[in-house]
This record gives sequence, C-alpha cells and structure tokens, in this order.
Amino acid sequence: MAEIIVPELAESITEGTIAQWVKKPGDRVEKGEFIVELETDKVNAEIISEEAGILKEILAEEGDTVLVGAVIAIVEAGDAAATPAPAAEVAVPVAPAPAVEAPKAAPAPVVVEESSSNERVIASPAARKLAREKGIDLAAVSPVDPQGRVRVQDVAAHGTAPQAPAAKPAEAPKAAPAVDESRVTVEKMSRRRQTIATRLLEVKQSTAMLTTFNEIDMTNVMALRSRKKDQFQEKHDGTRLGFMSFFTKAVVAALKKYPYVNAQIVGNEIHLNNFYDIGVAVSTEDGLVVPVVRDCDRKNFAEIEDAIGGLAKKARDKKLQIADLQGGSFTITNGGVFGSLMSTPIMNGTQAAILGMHTIQKRPIAVGDEVQIRPMMYVALSYDHRIIDGKDSVGFLKTVKELLENPEDLLLES
Repeated sequence: MAEIIVPELAESITEGTIAQWVKKPGDRVEKGEFIVELETDKVNAEIISEEAGILKEILAEEGDTVLVGAVIAIVEAGDAAATPAPAAEVAVPVAPAPAVEAPKAAPAPVVVEESSSNERVIASPAARKLAREKGIDLAAVSPVDPQGRVRVQDVAAHGTAPQAPAAKPAEAPKAAPAVDESRVTVEKMSRRRQTIATRLLEVKQSTAMLTTFNEIDMTNVMALRSRKKDQFQEKHDGTRLGFMSFFTKAVVAALKKYPYVNAQIVGNEIHLNNFYDIGVAVSTEDGLVVPVVRDCDRKNFAEIEDAIGGLAKKARDKKLQIADLQGGSFTITNGGVFGSLMSTPIMNGTQAAILGMHTIQKRPIAVGDEVQIRPMMYVALSYDHRIIDGKDSVGFLKTVKELLENPEDLLLES
C-alpha cells in the first residue's frame, strides 16, 4: 500500500488546492502515472503515483486546500483482479459509521443540510474526515488559525464543547450576507488570483513606487523588422522576428549602464545583480504569469524569440515549472497587445523596476521643422524610488528609446 503525498515543489510553496482528480477510487494506476492536478500559488503541478495498483481511497476532494506532506490518497498494490478485496474492506468500516453517529443524532441532520457550506470552508483533509465521522458541520467550527483554516484540533475541540453546536448555527446568516442572485454573480477567487491580489498589494504597500514615461518613434525598428523578417525566419527554422527581442536587447544594454535598475533591496543591503534574467509577462486564462528568460545578455535575437515563444506556450498550456518563474532581475510587460495606450505597471516581487510597452499608434510628430506622421509607442518605467533616483530612471528609459530608434546600435551593444 502506498500513500499519495503532496510533494514539496518549492521552498515558498506550503500548500495547494486540489484542482482535478483524473482517477477515481477503484481505478487502476500505473507507477509514474499522473493521477491528480494540484493548483499552487505559482503553477499547476501534476502529482503521480509512486506505485502501481488500485486507487483505494481519495482523502481530499477537488477544491480542498492541502498542505505539503499531506496524504491525499491511498494506492493499494496489486493487479486489477484484486479490486474486489478493497471493495469488501471498504464495506466493513461503513457498518460502524452509523454506530458512531447514533449517539449524535441531533447534529446528523445538520451535516446533511450544511454539506454545501462544508465545501466552502478551508480545512485540512484530516479535519474534514473527523467532522464527517462525528457529524459536525465545519461551518460551525471556530478555527484557531488566524487565516481561518480549520484543523483537526479545532474539530476535536468543537466536539467536546457541549454548547458549541447550538450556538454556531445562529451565526450562519452573518457569514452569508443577502445577495440578489438575479443581479449579482458570485464566484470564488482561484488560488492563483488570490496570490496575484496579495502580491500586488504587498508591492504597493512596501515600496516607494514611481513611474516615468517616454515615447519611442518605432519607424526605424519597424522598417528593419520588415526588411529582415523573412530572411530571419528562414535562417532560424521558422522563428519569427518580433519586437520583444529588440526591447529585451535594449533593456539589457540600459541595465548595464544603470545597474541600480537591476538591483533589489535585501534587509538593509542593496544587491546589484550581475546577471540579466528578464521576466516577460504572459496573460493566461488563470491570470498573469511572469516566466523568466535567462542570461539575455548572452542570447542573440533568435534565441530570445525562441525562449519567449516557448515560455508563453508553456504558460498557456499550464506546463510552467517553478524554475521557469524564479530569479528574474527585471520585467517587461506589453499592454499594447490589448490596445493599451498608456499605463503604470506594478513592479514584480522584489525587483526594482518594470518596463511597460504599449500599443503602436500613428501620430503627428515634429521632425526637424516638419510635421510627419510616425508610428509612436509610449513606454513607462515603474521603479522603486528607494533604490533608483530620478536621474537614473529617466536615463534608463532614454537609453532604451535611443537604442530602439537606432536599432543598428543594438548590434554593437549585443
């Protein structure tokens, strides 16, 4: 018999949510076979069985929050022919179940009526199991955890308190404010959306964030891309020449010139990064993720385009690994793909700055003594003023602008 345990995915991940079981009790599973999808703050992880056999029992349902190291299922070794044996064994514990619940006849109906509320309560698998055995409504349990997670100790304590079951149902209306369902649609935030909300708020509250703007005349870079894109695609096995490689190369050159933009605060120290791992924001159905392109200073245009394309595909297919999201020193986000003309992007994690690209729009521009229609893009640099002074932030953005308006200079910087 083998236990399916929530694995340790990364030091910063301590729990996850069961997103989907792809096997059900009684199904045959092979060693190494994917049986459950776990949603974490950063990625969706596929948990496999370490042993071949029959999935005997599932201990955590879809939507449950589970801690790293928790047992979420049991696999019994053996062939499919052994399936009847577990069925007989499962039937035995069912008999004592009513006997245990018999003395608690009063709470039993409450469990049936409040089963839907149990699903909305954040609780450990062990707590849910004990609540079912004792006929306790999880919504009536007062958790000690400040985050509201019900643990097995809370359920046990609730079972020994004589007045608790009677007192708690009176509080139920407070937890469910009146909502006109014909006018309001209520949906639960996904774990990833909750994490995004928390992290963005933390950045806003813990940094001295400021944004500076400039605009780039995209005439020359668009002309160069137009002239070279077919040759580039043919030479590099179908890889397309996009704007992201130009911006990434310009950013790397500017970071070398203004190293504090590539830094971060650690305690009372400033850590200046001597590497250029650029995060690229990618929009997915589950929210925004920022996979990281490593060592951009050592990559050519084709390698950068390949890396960005590969990471974007992995993000949309939910195949990103934790390593794909860690360690970035600077981030580029492109709201222009959605038509944004100007925005103030929020910095990513502990990074000191983020560059926001926007849509390219033709506008009348003074060129010498003439007014010409040029394709223009507004760019924004949001930065932590605790590390980066105004002179450096403006100089950084100006360097990016000059390199993109004279793209041949990027070859010298590369």
